[in-house]
Amino acid sequence: QVQLQESGPGLVKPSQTLSLTCTFSGASIAISNYYWSWIRQPPGKELEWMGAIGYDGSNYTNTVLKGRASISRDTSKRQFSLELTSVTPEDTAVYYCARGPNSWGGEYDYLGQGIRVTVSS
Repeated sequence: QVQLQESGPGLVKPSQTLSLTCTFSGASIAISNYYWSWIRQPPGKELEWMGAIGYDGSNYTNTVLKGRASISRDTSKRQFSLELTSVTPEDTAVYYCARGPNSWGGEYDYLGQGIRVTVSS
């Protein structure tokens, strides 16, 4: 059983960088053909895949984020992280970390509970 837990600030000011961490258990990020993703759901909108990091360290991000998102991992701590720069109120959402078989998201077998992030001054 894989468990994932998001952590980070619940409130970020506009123009700042949002940093979130996902701590997981029950699996190794460096073994097997899985991709570890960040996804989000703004209020009243659908889930949006933001990016993923692969079992081999490969990195993928959604182009709609225009280069603002980056994902890294710390295999020794069983963590992977998201940094989203230059946030605006439109980045207000519930953010989830997840594991799935695809580098482009869309399908997940395990999902964290989510963390609500508000961008406001």
